[in-house]
Amino acid sequence: MRRWNGWGDDQFNLELPEGGRQFLEERIGAATPLRDISLETACSQVPDSRLPDHSHVVVNPEDRVRHARGQSLADWLAMRSGEFGVFPDGVAYPESSKDVQSLLAYAEANDVSLIPYGGGTSVAGHINPVAGGKPVLTVDMGRMNRLIDLDRESQIATFGAGTPGPLVESQLRAHGYTLGHFPQSFELSTVGGWVASRSSGQQSLRYGRIEQLFAGGRIETLRGTLDIPTFPASSAGPDIREMILGSEGRIGLITEVKVRVTPLPEHESFHVVFFPTWDKARTACRKLVQNRTQLSMLRLSNATETETQLALAGHPGLIGMLESYLSLRGAKAGKCMMTFGITGSRRQCSNALKETRAICGEYDGIYTGKKLGDKWAAKRFTMPYLREALWELGYAVDTLETATDWDNVDNLLKQIEENLRNRLNKNKESVHVFTHLSHFYTQGCSIYTTYVFRVAGSYSETLDRWKALKDSTSSVIVNNRGTISHQHGVGKDHAPFLPVEKGELGMLAIGSLCRTFDPAGLLNPKTLVE
Repeated sequence: MRRWNGWGDDQFNLELPEGGRQFLEERIGAATPLRDISLETACSQVPDSRLPDHSHVVVNPEDRVRHARGQSLADWLAMRSGEFGVFPDGVAYPESSKDVQSLLAYAEANDVSLIPYGGGTSVAGHINPVAGGKPVLTVDMGRMNRLIDLDRESQIATFGAGTPGPLVESQLRAHGYTLGHFPQSFELSTVGGWVASRSSGQQSLRYGRIEQLFAGGRIETLRGTLDIPTFPASSAGPDIREMILGSEGRIGLITEVKVRVTPLPEHESFHVVFFPTWDKARTACRKLVQNRTQLSMLRLSNATETETQLALAGHPGLIGMLESYLSLRGAKAGKCMMTFGITGSRRQCSNALKETRAICGEYDGIYTGKKLGDKWAAKRFTMPYLREALWELGYAVDTLETATDWDNVDNLLKQIEENLRNRLNKNKESVHVFTHLSHFYTQGCSIYTTYVFRVAGSYSETLDRWKALKDSTSSVIVNNRGTISHQHGVGKDHAPFLPVEKGELGMLAIGSLCRTFDPAGLLNPKTLVE
């Protein structure tokens, strides 16, 4: 059963490794957890529905509680405290495009707002109803979750938009294919959600971001059905796919997604290299990408994240031996860990590994083999569960991500970390901050920063601390040549910062596009644009 107030399967827990609590207490102090409300209490707060009857709509309190919030820290605090704010008035579970058409007609006839819901993994407020608005219907696409068609010759697969990552891969694997889209939210997020939010997977160096994988599909709108045909390429005016990518439910509800798939690779492995300094590590990564070395993924942790990962890895004896070995090789305090993946034929992988080790060697990289890489691969989709373990000890954890050009990476990373680290000084609170570069391009890379702080004495004060950290750092990002979102979308949380990135004319164009398909503003209001 899925957790109603947190991440993932409620039968799975990720324990904080031995020494983890001490590590945090030494850096930001001992913490006291807040008290959570029960599901029964949350359901008792749900008001009567304002929706008229419809065969696909359910209005029972538990369904509405489970669809009221996403997975941002603000959502987490709302679910744990019971301060939800607004609940959807009902939840629909369509099973076909025809059902979605019926729900759109129902919404238009009854002046109802519709919010599309994929895996509920949004960390930017995409699926949250807004206060003071019309009756709200959340449309859960989870029953549209199967492989509809597979064109082996063109390597195009068609999925129901509500298909989550594991089902995408298992249904393709049965035919010898993979999509290769592996965001950290892979366990729960859906193929339709990936398109709607312009998602990026961990192995995008090989398979591409979702915009490279999205070939076409079907979108049900208030103005009719939009069928996007699949072409390998086209110069026939603006690309309609681009109108749907990142549209976040403002144009219509994606019901079918056509994606470009790939035969399963012959070989795949993950490896780790340590560098003595950040400058050498970052330069090696840039050279690997600009050299177009055939890697499938690349991740570079800065010194603080490297220290944190090693401290929380468990097995202190083995980690101690690794630390001693690295120190003898010149990687001491300030060392940085690079994780990389190679995927493809055995010949391709052999060549890629040789080339990667040679380039890393030019910058004093210390290759440590596959053991740490295998551990990363085994846990890469379970790390969101760590929030639960930290919460039970009284710590809140959140992330911020952006992307910028290579010449600005160090400047922006420094400003992000300094702002987060110092923002709660007036509260006499410390914040533990660390960063990795998680997606790489010849032009630049993404910057993914994690921050941990102690919860306050109340939920409202904890939310205020989060807002101070999130809003101020978002402003730092957009005013220093960073995008407000590299992979998490805009939602409602990032919408105030979007005009800095898009400009006045750009925002006018986006707003005009939304109004063309939804003149009454019924679809996911206040998301992406006001």
